[in-house]
Amino acid sequence: MEERLQKILSAAGLCSRRQAEEWLKAGRVTVDGRIAALGDKADPERSAVAVDGKPLAPPPEKVYLMLNKPRGYVTTLSDERGRAAVAELTADCGTRVYPVGRLDCDSDGLLLLTNDGDFAQRMAHPSHRKEKEYHVTVTGRLAGCERRLAALTALEDGSPIVPARVTVLRRDGGTWVLSVTICQGLNRQIRRMCALAELRVKRLQRVREGSLTLGDLPLGKWRYLTAEEVKRLAEE
Repeated sequence: MEERLQKILSAAGLCSRRQAEEWLKAGRVTVDGRIAALGDKADPERSAVAVDGKPLAPPPEKVYLMLNKPRGYVTTLSDERGRAAVAELTADCGTRVYPVGRLDCDSDGLLLLTNDGDFAQRMAHPSHRKEKEYHVTVTGRLAGCERRLAALTALEDGSPIVPARVTVLRRDGGTWVLSVTICQGLNRQIRRMCALAELRVKRLQRVREGSLTLGDLPLGKWRYLTAEEVKRLAEE
């Protein structure tokens, strides 16, 4: 089946789709010996696709990982500001994998990574509306905070949000731990919600995405998803 060349190059693990577009504009990609242009398609099983004259290797086996991301790591493959990136934590998986969605630098917990571009796009698309649960350690105006958070229907800039499901997990004097479940994942959504509820976030940890839970995976470590886990995520 024919696919866009940038998708073929990305699936081969050579580069991102954006970088592939630059290679095509520069004339570095050929299909059956002919210089390809941006927008061209090819059948990777029938056509000879090459970059700088070197034929593409067969696509790598599709890999799906769950990482317990520590705080201080950005969810990119590299960072222009020199910050630690999650790619450093998964370098030993044997293939190039990309983060699925985002988990901000100051947060930790469950992060999916894969080399399956179609899976990543389905999972990250706003229409997917997969539940994500976070454990949020907060201080501030604690009395009734779970009700205030659950009652929010918009962020400070007016962006509408689906009401969150909020419960109190633990109370420890001036610090509470909340379970907050959302299904959108707007930029820094929970931190912005907490600010509106007069709460200060001390820790934000993602513990569940759909049916997939973080479990006892150690901080900074990753594991492969099982075939059954991948199937459930795709079907939810």
